Amino acid sequence: MGISRTFQNLLLWRHMTVLEHVKMAHYSKIRYGLAGAFFGTPRRNREEAEIEERSMALLEMMGIRHLAGQVVLNLPYGAQRRVEMARALATGPKILFLDEPTAGMNPEELVQIMEIVRKVHKELGLAILLIEHRLKFVMELCHRIQTVNFGELIAEGTPEEIQNNPKVIDAYLGKEGVA
Repeated sequence: MGISRTFQNLLLWRHMTVLEHVKMAHYSKIRYGLAGAFFGTPRRNREEAEIEERSMALLEMMGIRHLAGQVVLNLPYGAQRRVEMARALATGPKILFLDEPTAGMNPEELVQIMEIVRKVHKELGLAILLIEHRLKFVMELCHRIQTVNFGELIAEGTPEEIQNNPKVIDAYLGKEGVA
């Protein structure tokens, strides 16, 4: 339906390689069929080569091409997050939904993911829907922000408008948080 997502908690097959994860996401769109799979038809071979090429391009975009042959179980957490993003992009979405993409990351990894999200948005022209609690990440990346408190939309606007919104300040900093 044109929507792809990542999860707050990683959902990776622990014993598959980085490349296998991304290639697997392409298989929902293969055209060579069962006969092609069994008999190794030229169409199958061509399509498999295209899938591998597109997968490697996504790994390059994520900055993890050099890890293509590594089992994800052996990767640092930040690299695993990038595998999940590459896999989500492999489905060819129009909208990318990122659920807490920086959860558990250190400040250096946060900056790296920020650059990747910018790159994905610019180069692929995707709409990106982001759920995130790290204000630095949200304020630097987002053009429009919706702020929710206990399931209720309390503010919508630009980063500047949100940052100065009394309802947002009260909900997230409390009256004592305003100096």
